[in-house]
Amino acid sequence: MHILITGGTGFIGRNLINHDLFSSASFTILTRDRNSSRDMISSRCKLVESLNDISKDQIFDAVINLAGAQIVGKRWSEKRKKQIIDSRVGLTRELVKWIGERDSPPATFLSGSAIGIYGDTGDQLIHEHSAVGADFGAKLCADWEAEAIKAEDFGTRVCLLRTGLVFGSGGGMLKQLMIPFRLYLGSQIGNGKQWMSWVHLQDEIRIIHHLLQHTRSSGPYNLVSPNPVDNRTFTKALATALGRVSIFIAPAFVIKAALGEASSLMLGGQKVSPSRIEEEGYAFTYPKIEDALSEVTSG
Repeated sequence: MHILITGGTGFIGRNLINHDLFSSASFTILTRDRNSSRDMISSRCKLVESLNDISKDQIFDAVINLAGAQIVGKRWSEKRKKQIIDSRVGLTRELVKWIGERDSPPATFLSGSAIGIYGDTGDQLIHEHSAVGADFGAKLCADWEAEAIKAEDFGTRVCLLRTGLVFGSGGGMLKQLMIPFRLYLGSQIGNGKQWMSWVHLQDEIRIIHHLLQHTRSSGPYNLVSPNPVDNRTFTKALATALGRVSIFIAPAFVIKAALGEASSLMLGGQKVSPSRIEEEGYAFTYPKIEDALSEVTSG
């Protein structure tokens, strides 16, 4: 299988490329900087800086779209919002246009999205058919998905990867979090009642592989564990996994003052169910937060 992948040097992308499930696949990686990316990925991958660098007669079985500028941890100025939108919606539009121009379009397009599409939903249990939210993150994801689904016009099967918080070794959200927790400075965010729908990196990759292999799969999928937790529970679970205690609370007003509108990512949340992937028979390797964090922190 030959796969074109964006975001191939990111946390999920590089682990996917090196995963045993994809050992027989060949990859072409679309990257902004070929030289700096070379040291980060397998030598069996081809690097291109533009879709125009890909030969017209090169055939791809699938496209996996994982690219996107960092959305967490910085204030959302208008300039930053434009960068976030262009790196997701704009790039996806370019990919779909490229798919439509191929003599033999790829059979499958797996395109990134996020559970942020539902907005802040409180204690309501969310499924793939639930309503789209109204905040910046929700509109971003809705526009992102709207561009991706257009690939169906060219006979390409489209799956939308509504990913939650991804926990894994060597990167992602936990890489930054573990430093203060190891120093006994880890803290609950606000009142700790906001829901965190998460997924272990291994399950993220295995679900992507499942969707590639199952040709009847299409549409949106929530890539989250079947057991979401609130922030208070997560904080205690991470402290326990690291052999620490957590006694601090980061007040909501401090988070809002520091991040402005972007604070909604930390103070809001979604209680999300992976209904569709479970209906297709997928069994999670790490369904519980304690087991997931134990594995991630054991290294």
